[in-house]
Parts: sequence; structure tokens; C-alpha cells
Amino acid sequence: MSITIEREKLLQRSDYTHRFNSKTGRHGWLRLTPAYSLKIVEEVILNHDAAKRIFDPFCGTGTTALSSAYHGHDGVTTDINPFLIWLASAKTAHYRTVDIDAAVVACEQAIDLVAAKAVEPVPTPALFNIERWWGPSALLFLRGLRAAINMVAPDEGPVRSLLLVSFCRSLIDLSNASFSHQSMSFKDAPAGDLHLATDFAAIFRNDFNFVLEGARDNPSGTGVVAYGDSRDSAAYVKGPFDLVVTSPPYANRMSYIRELRPYMYWLGFLSEAREAGELDWTAIGGTWGIATSRLTEWSRPHRHFRSKRLSDALDTIGHADNKNGPLLANYVAKYFDDMWSHFQRLIPVLGSGAELHYIVGNSTFYGTLVSTEQLYAEMLSELGFHEIACNPIRKRNSKKELVEYDVVARWR
Repeated sequence: MSITIEREKLLQRSDYTHRFNSKTGRHGWLRLTPAYSLKIVEEVILNHDAAKRIFDPFCGTGTTALSSAYHGHDGVTTDINPFLIWLASAKTAHYRTVDIDAAVVACEQAIDLVAAKAVEPVPTPALFNIERWWGPSALLFLRGLRAAINMVAPDEGPVRSLLLVSFCRSLIDLSNASFSHQSMSFKDAPAGDLHLATDFAAIFRNDFNFVLEGARDNPSGTGVVAYGDSRDSAAYVKGPFDLVVTSPPYANRMSYIRELRPYMYWLGFLSEAREAGELDWTAIGGTWGIATSRLTEWSRPHRHFRSKRLSDALDTIGHADNKNGPLLANYVAKYFDDMWSHFQRLIPVLGSGAELHYIVGNSTFYGTLVSTEQLYAEMLSELGFHEIACNPIRKRNSKKELVEYDVVARWR
């Protein structure tokens, strides 16, 4: 089978739900991973055909595990976000014909239940300002559809997964969210109900059929998705791995938990705002809610990453002419200390000669450039990696100093 066909299969299956930021793309199962990130991962994996086991310690929506499986490798990935674990598991699963046939029947049953008003809608999720997301008629339909899915597919399994992935697609299709800018905004709704005359059932059916097209193309390899804190990978996965391909959170203080709230509330992974903040505090990268307040009291551990480059940046950020300077300096320090822990605990699961590819961008804070790629290179060098290179991939936006890199290294 040609690489082109393999790639088309992958694109069909790995278009995820929206991430609501400048890295947005609109291709696949939901709409989360942008096309260029998928392309980079694909190229790395295609250039390492001999790699048997491939690891991604920052799962996201499962791009690396999915691509690995489609190209006949064993892909393993971990995350601390239960929603992302569920989504990546659904995408990397093998679906039998009997599962797909059963899902088709269940889809029509769910639509019929909603149309006949034969099911009690689920309670409105406690998502803040939910009326900005969906008008009254769309919200009522989604509540009814969510209840109907629970009725026709009450047990965890392939049928329920396919219906819920489709439901997540419809969440955004029926929302008032607009993605015409680098960040998410909301459409200006006219007086009355924006979606009053919309055929909601047809939209869900189309989303379901789109998901099925991907589900019918089963990968030849395997994808394993598991809970795991990337700061201690050796405690959650068993090596050795030949290749690591990942895109960790960037040092940009963006809360990925916050961006995923619509799905997490509707699917029951969150029930109140504090839970999102608690999960954010355990993650590397963004801060939001209670995580931000805790960051103000945070101090660096004794065995933190020591680097003049980082110390100079922290000092400049902390003394910037802005009241949030000390907070952001703490954020940057914690980000790199967490990544230092990650690299240290990654080593026990690496095979001899294992190659690393970290897709990451640099950042600026109050005009201070934080060269994430160079700091990664410093960490890797100090830990004994060699053949380290920071290969520029593309500009991140209109600011010429913001660049995305592929940080490459090899374990001895």
C-alpha cells in the first residue's frame, strides 16, 4: 500500500475536536490536531521504519500512537487528562464489522428516541455561561441526544465510543463558537434562537457517518493509551522504546484543560469548575483557576534545573514593568522544572540508540524571548544525550522571533 493512501487513511481518522487556539486545524475525527502537526509526526515515523516501539509521553489527541499504528508499529502514549485518554483510545481502537453495524442501528435508535421525545434529557452541564455556546433549541437537542445515547449504548464499548465521538463533533457543529480568528470567539446571534430551523438530527447523522469512515479503516499496528504522568514515565510504561515523537505543552501558559471543557462537561469528565483547576495544577504548561492562585505561592524545588539562560530570562520576566511579572516568572520556572523531571524519568524506558523528536515552539513574555528549544537542548546534553539538534520547522505567527522546532536527540 502506498504512503499516500496510508496518509489519507490517517487523515480521515485523526481529525479531532477543536482546540480553540492558533494551532487549530479542521481535519478528522473531532477537530483538534492541525494538519501540519500530523504531517510532521507522519514524516518522522516514515523515516524510522525500523523502529518497533514508539512512545509519546504527551498524548494529546493520540496523533503519534495513531500514526504509529497505521504504519505497522506499536505506539504507546500516556496522559493525565481522562478525556484525552478516552478519545485517543477510541481513535486507536480496532473496530469489527459487527461493531460498526451495531453502531449504525444504535445511531438511528437514538435519533428516533429524541424525535419522539421518548427520553428524558440529561441535566444541562454546569459549563460556565453555557448559553453563549448553544441556543435553547440546540441545547435541548443535545441534552436529549446525550440521554438517548445512554439508553441505546449504556455499556462502555465500541458502539458507545463511536456514538460519543460523533456527539462531540456535533457539539461544535451546533455551537455558536467561531474559529475565524487565531483564538475562539462567539458568533453574534440574532434575536431569538440561532438554530431554531436547523435539522439537528441530520447534522448528527452526518457526523456519525464521517466517524464511521475512519472506523472502518483499522490500523495494521497497535496503539496503547494509558494514564501516566509525563514527569515519571518510568512508573507508568515499560520500555524499551526505539523512538519518541511528541509535542509537549508549550511554555505559553495556555490551559488545555480549559480549552477542552465543553467535551469534558458533556461526557461527564468534569462536573464543576474547581475540578478543571485541580487537573490543570497537575499538568505541565497552562494555569487556570485554582492552579493560578497556587502558582503565586509556588517555589522551586532544591533540585531544580539550573541554567544561566533560564535564570536570566526569569529575572527579566520577574522584574518586568507589570504586576504579573513574578507570577509569570514562577510559571516559566515551573514549566522547565517539570520538563527537567520528565527528561530524567524518560531515560529508564529508552532503548540503546533511541531517538527523540520534540516538536515545540519558543515563547515571549513581556518582550523576553524564552528559547524553549535551546533549554531543552541544555537539559538533554546534561543528561548524556548526544547528536542534539534544534531544527526550525515553521514560524508560529507573524512575530518573526516565534518559531516552532523539532528538537532531536539520541540516547547513548
